[in-house]
Amino acid sequence: MSQQIADVILSSNNVFTGLSDRPRPASIAIAANKIIAIGTAEEMKAYAGDATKMYTFTDQLIMPGFHDFHLHLMDGAVSMTTANLFSASSLEEALEIVRDYAESHPDAAWIVGSSWDSGYWDSQQLPDRTALDRILPDRPALLFHAEGHYVWVNSKALEIAGIHRDTPNPPYGIIGKDENGEPDGILYEKAMDAVIRHAYDFTKEQKRELFTSFLSYAASLGITSVHDLFATESMEMLYDYELYKEFEDSGELTIRIHVWPALNGNLDYPKQVREKYQSDKLRLSGLKQFIDGVVTARTAYMLEPYADQPDWRGEPSFPEETIKEWVVEADKEGFSIRFHAIGDGAIRLALDAYEAAQKANGVRDSRHSIEHIEVIHPDDIHRFQKLGVTASMQPNHMGMSERGVYTERIGMEREPYVFSTHSLQRAGATLAFGTDCPIDGLNPLQQIYRAVTRFDNGGEAVWNPEQCITLADALKAYTAGPAFGSFREHELGTLEVGKLADLIVLEQNLFALPAEAIPETNVLLTLVDGKVVFEKGTEG
Repeated sequence: MSQQIADVILSSNNVFTGLSDRPRPASIAIAANKIIAIGTAEEMKAYAGDATKMYTFTDQLIMPGFHDFHLHLMDGAVSMTTANLFSASSLEEALEIVRDYAESHPDAAWIVGSSWDSGYWDSQQLPDRTALDRILPDRPALLFHAEGHYVWVNSKALEIAGIHRDTPNPPYGIIGKDENGEPDGILYEKAMDAVIRHAYDFTKEQKRELFTSFLSYAASLGITSVHDLFATESMEMLYDYELYKEFEDSGELTIRIHVWPALNGNLDYPKQVREKYQSDKLRLSGLKQFIDGVVTARTAYMLEPYADQPDWRGEPSFPEETIKEWVVEADKEGFSIRFHAIGDGAIRLALDAYEAAQKANGVRDSRHSIEHIEVIHPDDIHRFQKLGVTASMQPNHMGMSERGVYTERIGMEREPYVFSTHSLQRAGATLAFGTDCPIDGLNPLQQIYRAVTRFDNGGEAVWNPEQCITLADALKAYTAGPAFGSFREHELGTLEVGKLADLIVLEQNLFALPAEAIPETNVLLTLVDGKVVFEKGTEG
């Protein structure tokens, strides 16, 4: 049998395969879309032919491609073109950013922005519609809070959405009101939907452009796989699996997409999607739903009342029995399920629902998951391993929340159980990291940095230092963890012979850098299916 010839051979002194905790010198041969050999540079010479593309690096780090386990793809693509208010430290600064954006986008029908957080403002007061009306009297504005569970809108947006003083709150949604009973411009949870439906009414061509931008940006960050999760009913109009398929069919899909539509009691639709999309590049992986909201808005569902509102502990987004019924039915049909659960009450309810499915349907390798896991009751930490549930976390969220406000809400007794990454890992849970883009930026290295250092939003104090994890474990949580979480550990997540050739080269060896330099590190090269989809210096 003649020796197989490689299309590409990459070599470096630092190759992190994900099979051990340190990088080592190695050379990797790739043919078609798979890794065909790994060894010394000398051994790989046997795989080199005249047409083989050779990449020889010195100390740059070769590693598996990043696999973002939790994001909202088209919503993230939209946010890349909108006003970012994260840097604002006052209402006036936020308004200045919005005004600048509006002036530089005179043709935008809607002024859309994201990432404001009044917890960081000098007033620490929620803004209202009248402040926005001063700068935007006749153009509608929709500005998402940093956590994405409430929005700030102006009077024009309320008018277009038909929201007025007599509009009832939708189920699991609140229309904020001022002292006169008029809408104040803050819409919580499902009350946002009425506005989003108007602002996000894009044409097919606009969606194509957004998706194209997303693909090239993701490739530049070394992201080779993503999980596109259901966000809200109103966001569903943005989602267009047919569009993803169109790109796959034309050979332009440069990322693997795992879609997770809504868990809502209707299994006919996801069954159709599961049958339709089951390729290496595009497939349905399971179903997703929310159990609660977020801590700062006090919509996270807690076991005990909020420290700063002793008569309230939040509530689940659906009745507990409904949630359990949906899980048992979907689990019986072989679907993996993921729940957004931030408060300890929501996390317990998700685990109880998964346990109910095991009792009803028998134990199977289901790989259900819980998303975010911000405040957990210590009694529930061991249940992840026991029930085979993936811990899906976005470490940088702890740097996005104003720590003082966060702790004020939950109180000091619960504070030690915030983002319990290391405790979950030690208890045997599989960790899988992501960004939750557009709630956070798309850069995986920002999540890695935060998992390793746990600096809080001030950038100095470490939030529960015993919960730091090692760099190797953080990288595995961004590669092997998501591969396992989607039943793809046999083809993705580590660099091994026979696996799909999704790998990246970073400009520097992360293992030799001070932690603060991690987020600044650039990607030099991104390969998906053995093809170069990004090469630094050649884009444009």
